[in-house]
Amino acid sequence: MGTNTEYKRRILENTEKEMTTSDYLVAFSGLAKNYCIGLVDICDSTKISANMNEKEWASYYSIFLNNMANIIPRYGGVPLKNGGDSLLFYFPESAKPRRKYGFISCIECSLNMIEFHDSICENLEKEGLPCLNYRVSSDFGRVVLMKTGSSQFNDLIGPPVNMCAKINHRASNNGYEVGGDFYQHVKTLSDYKFHPEQGFSIGLKYSYPIYSVDREY
Repeated sequence: MGTNTEYKRRILENTEKEMTTSDYLVAFSGLAKNYCIGLVDICDSTKISANMNEKEWASYYSIFLNNMANIIPRYGGVPLKNGGDSLLFYFPESAKPRRKYGFISCIECSLNMIEFHDSICENLEKEGLPCLNYRVSSDFGRVVLMKTGSSQFNDLIGPPVNMCAKINHRASNNGYEVGGDFYQHVKTLSDYKFHPEQGFSIGLKYSYPIYSVDREY
């Protein structure tokens, strides 16, 4: 009993020390902006990687994330953070008064990600790894910038970030979907086709609309 009590006391002391010296401290900038947010996420990655060894799944994820991260800056986007099998990004131009360029950049970036699917699978095949599928989603809205003490990069929190994650699961494999707030700013663009999909409840009276996006050939 005495040994257990001493052990618990030491854990508590170390915990209190870590809480006061932790490098992970969230700081909100107080700056809020409207941004186009994007998310690309691998489908069924947990199931696929379960049959791989450490070296294989490290290559599997890095090939996917590095290829996606290389595409984003070409369209003026900023890769923000990865969740292992997903990558969150945003477009600074979408916060400007003449924001249509930011929306077009977001759409073009997202569609290019989808169109790059075969190339990624070829790269995976060269490493003896299985092909993967993924989904891309976008939404637009107000976010707050923040950063952690252990990171030099800003993070974003807000409804469009959350909606991107929800929308993403509604997209088909290697498909692209956007939320209703995003759609209101791009629905007049003639270069794309927007297909209404079944919306989902966000706790309000009406469901939130979502749309799949393709090129208008």
